[in-house]
Amino acid sequence: MNRRRWNWNIIGPGILVAATGVGAGDLATATLTGVHLGTAVLWAVAIGALLKYVLNEGLTRWQLATGTTLLEGSVRHLGGAAQVVFFVYLVGWSYLVAMALMSACGAAAHAILPLVEDPSHGKILYGVIHSLIAAVLVLLGGYNLFEQVMRVCIGVMFVTVCVTAVALAPSWTEVLGGLFLPRIPRMFDEGLAWTIALMGGVGGTVTVLCYGYWIREENRNSPDDLPLCRIDLAIGYGMTALFGIAMVIIGSRIGQLDAKGVTLIIEVANMLEQRLGGWGTFARWAFLAGAWGAVFSSLLGVWQAVPYLFTDFWYLWRGRTGNHADLSSRSPVYRTYLALIAIVPITGLVWFNFSTAMKVNGMMGAVFIPMLTAALLVLNGRASLVGAKYRNSVATTVLLVVTLIVSVAAGALQIAGSL
Repeated sequence: MNRRRWNWNIIGPGILVAATGVGAGDLATATLTGVHLGTAVLWAVAIGALLKYVLNEGLTRWQLATGTTLLEGSVRHLGGAAQVVFFVYLVGWSYLVAMALMSACGAAAHAILPLVEDPSHGKILYGVIHSLIAAVLVLLGGYNLFEQVMRVCIGVMFVTVCVTAVALAPSWTEVLGGLFLPRIPRMFDEGLAWTIALMGGVGGTVTVLCYGYWIREENRNSPDDLPLCRIDLAIGYGMTALFGIAMVIIGSRIGQLDAKGVTLIIEVANMLEQRLGGWGTFARWAFLAGAWGAVFSSLLGVWQAVPYLFTDFWYLWRGRTGNHADLSSRSPVYRTYLALIAIVPITGLVWFNFSTAMKVNGMMGAVFIPMLTAALLVLNGRASLVGAKYRNSVATTVLLVVTLIVSVAAGALQIAGSL
């Protein structure tokens, strides 16, 4: 058996994929849920993180047991239609999420250090700067530099947001009750909708697939590496849950908010300044730094990992498997797609309404998790494909079915609210 001594690098990819899944939309959903429902629904954050862990553990188990990525397995065993659907989905999703992340980074950076007077111009300028810096970091530094930069961003976002939540002095009795005594306030008056949205929004959508490519960078290619990956993912999604809980607590303590999208980050920072008295100014800047760390780590993660997905698709489309040296950040296909997602969505910052783009992106994201869940139920449910030892257990199957139900409900609510 391949045994590895414990070291901190073991928890790298799990934290990366968890942080990449936290964007401006997740910040907004958690905060607004706290505003509307308070801390009573903190249990939904924990369950949402658990369900995303189950998805990622499933795709990791498939990859380590079969030696192929989940994308390759889906194309081989679910038919060519899966390939076409994924290509159309990936291209549309890449454009919309890249534009949204540029906008979020631009708004957060402009709030911290305004370079121009007009916030809309500052958002565009900073968005472009962040996109190009991320592309250069990925191209020149490779996976190792990417991982180090991400660790700094993740540390900033995690510490500042959690400290802010504690500084707001919530009732810890209510916090514990919200975690361990599940209930939904105002269930029939939008309470259920907010709770499902919170549960379904934890941990990202397409970015869940990134983990498979990052563990390859860490040379985790054997089924013997599965226990390490499970520890890694548990720590990563545990941090995601704590981050989401902190955002719900912040929302519950600052009162009513009128802003939406990326402007909500700025309004939360301003309200913190008012609520915390002498510490208010420091809290405002700390929260903005944490929010910036969250959205920039998400942008950087997408820039680094999503080109792997396109590269994998490209070689599958041409009849070759992705399990070869070309599936790397040095591949011309990888670098071409990186350039496209770093540059083409800049047009959206100028020509498209951000709120509309976020609605469309939300609807596309709502469709993906049910598709991924269904694929894992089918592929990992067959011992002939993964082996009896790595087939879905009864508990895993139950959790995947719950994930499917929650994701379909969250998707339906997202689509209905966007129309």
